[in-house]
Amino acid sequence: MNENTNKNVEQNGFQPYDILTPLEKPVIIQKKRKWKISQETGIMWSSVLIIFLLWYTVTKLNIFSEVFIPSPAKTWAAFTDLLINGYKGNSLIFHLLDSLYRLSMAFFAALITAVPLGLISGYSSKVRAALDPILEFYRPLPPLSYYTLLILWFGIGDLSKVALLYLAAFAPMYIAAVSGVKGVLEDRIHSATSLGANNWQTFRYVIFPSCLPEIFTGMRTAIGFAYTTLVASEMVAAVSGIGWLVLDASKYLRSDIMYVGIILMGVTGILLDRILRKIEVKAIPWKGKD
Repeated sequence: MNENTNKNVEQNGFQPYDILTPLEKPVIIQKKRKWKISQETGIMWSSVLIIFLLWYTVTKLNIFSEVFIPSPAKTWAAFTDLLINGYKGNSLIFHLLDSLYRLSMAFFAALITAVPLGLISGYSSKVRAALDPILEFYRPLPPLSYYTLLILWFGIGDLSKVALLYLAAFAPMYIAAVSGVKGVLEDRIHSATSLGANNWQTFRYVIFPSCLPEIFTGMRTAIGFAYTTLVASEMVAAVSGIGWLVLDASKYLRSDIMYVGIILMGVTGILLDRILRKIEVKAIPWKGKD
């Protein structure tokens, strides 16, 4: 029966199929990925484009003098000149890195002190009662009001500048840590203790992970507030730094250089915030999934 069937198949131009012969591998057609831009991203870049178009239009129509608002072309020329020739004997990268060094030193010093103190204060009302008056006294003060005291205490070097940025970053991190501890649900703590967890285990596995979203919010607020204080910290006896570059250029009415420094500080601040956001996503993947 099978032989007759195979002969008929061969006569009709078809090859017989042998069950011992493996089938050919199926051809998988891979579709090319299409890059999709979200609506939020499109709106973001559209707003940036509108701002640049307004900037270009205002300078093209000579509504204001270039001393006040330089043209985008003049600002770009100043940027390329700073990249090639630097400013006052130092390169633009050197000024930027010098500012970031002061900022990072102050930020990490605040991180390793403000967060533990905030966690302890949130856990203990007595510690919070001892620290709150000090924090609430200096927190509303403008940075320049006590910067002169820091210069008297620590000199005109980087130490006084780092101390000013440290105080600016300390308060947001401390308050965020305290708020995080006070916001932990009591049901979680009771569940951990009912399962036999001691105080340290409850803090490590329940309280601290629950506080991480608030702590990261405080970190982002702190680095932004410290960056705004950067210009003030480089006002006195500084010869480098992006904030000093902007202040020094203002003395000679070099608004193009001022714009370069301001834009560079803004872009750097955005990048620092994005880095913290990426770390937050990796560190607390459960955020928003409670």
